[in-house]
Amino acid sequence: MTTSNPSKRKYDSTRRQVQAGETRRQILEAALRVFMQRGYAGATIEAIASEAGVALKTVYAVFKNKRKILVELFNISSAPGGEENVPLLQRAGPQAVSQERDQHRQIQMFAQVVANNLEGAASVSEIMQTAAKTEPDIDKLMQYLSKQRWQHMTVAVTHITSNGPLREKMDEVEATETVWTLTSPEVFLLLTRDRGWSKGKYAEWLADTLIRALLP
Repeated sequence: MTTSNPSKRKYDSTRRQVQAGETRRQILEAALRVFMQRGYAGATIEAIASEAGVALKTVYAVFKNKRKILVELFNISSAPGGEENVPLLQRAGPQAVSQERDQHRQIQMFAQVVANNLEGAASVSEIMQTAAKTEPDIDKLMQYLSKQRWQHMTVAVTHITSNGPLREKMDEVEATETVWTLTSPEVFLLLTRDRGWSKGKYAEWLADTLIRALLP
């Protein structure tokens, strides 16, 4: 008669979870490289599997299809480690911004949060924008994400105005339009990729520009 070893089962289960997580990470990193090289339309599951060094069936088992890989890439690229499944406004960075009471410091903190998010998400967003031209499901997703980003910027402006006034003749809608434009992935890529700015320089520019544009 044999008896099972609960501690061994737990160890085996933990090891499998770690291995599965590592495989998932490899696939996502490989997919990003393939998407960047070939574009969404030119990328194939076969190419992603080859780049990741895993079997084709493994990619299908983990993600089912190319669209789900792209969506997962966006989710993890726009969040700090450990907060991938936390709604944006509930993450540590945005929470700290909402609790700050000095408008200038609040905008500086907000700019840093935006820079951190866009550092990973801007390139993925560009891939999604291109894919949306031929993929109705991704186009629908991008429309949703655009509306969501507008809502987030509206909340940011509300937090800022709760600590003091906007500049003369500017209302919250115009303020939100200004923030929404300056924090776009397109502007981030223009400055960091096309002009060679560092993330830090972008964050400083964004903070200074928003302070001048929004506050008295």
